[in-house]
Amino acid sequence: MSGVGQVRLVIVLGLGATALYGAYRHGATVTHAARDTQWAQAVAAQQVEQVRAVQAARDDEQRFQREANQVGIDARKEIAAANADAVGLDASGDRLRIQAGTLAANAGTCASTAGAADRGPSAARAALVLSQLLERADARAGDLAKAYDRARIAGQACERAYDVISGQRGGRAHDGAAAHADE
Repeated sequence: MSGVGQVRLVIVLGLGATALYGAYRHGATVTHAARDTQWAQAVAAQQVEQVRAVQAARDDEQRFQREANQVGIDARKEIAAANADAVGLDASGDRLRIQAGTLAANAGTCASTAGAADRGPSAARAALVLSQLLERADARAGDLAKAYDRARIAGQACERAYDVISGQRGGRAHDGAAAHADE
């Protein structure tokens, strides 16, 4: 082979190698582009799913908050009703204390026998002490009943709020009438 033939062989081999390298680079570029496209699609799908998950979590949180707010509103209504009942009971207690005071005041004045006349002042003092004791006991019982009603309503509201947040429905009896039926 002469020098020209060798040059042609080198040129042909160089062109062949260049063509093979060009084909390889084209294949690698196409493969990388396909992989990059798949990667971008996967990332986009994950981002869409993440946005959906965040929105679903926000919706749940807002629903929980609305339901918890409703529990608070219902509890405040129950407390207002209990306070209205307490006002009526306070009026009854006031009438009872007035009657007891009247009886205590009249205890020393009605002596029908001679022995009863001697007991008049001491009976009046005893009746007055009992009247005052009744008054204080009734006032304390009213205070305790009010505190019990507030604590009971707050406890039931807390249970309902927990049930709302934890997703438990109907696990406990929260009806105020049913709770009072046990007492």
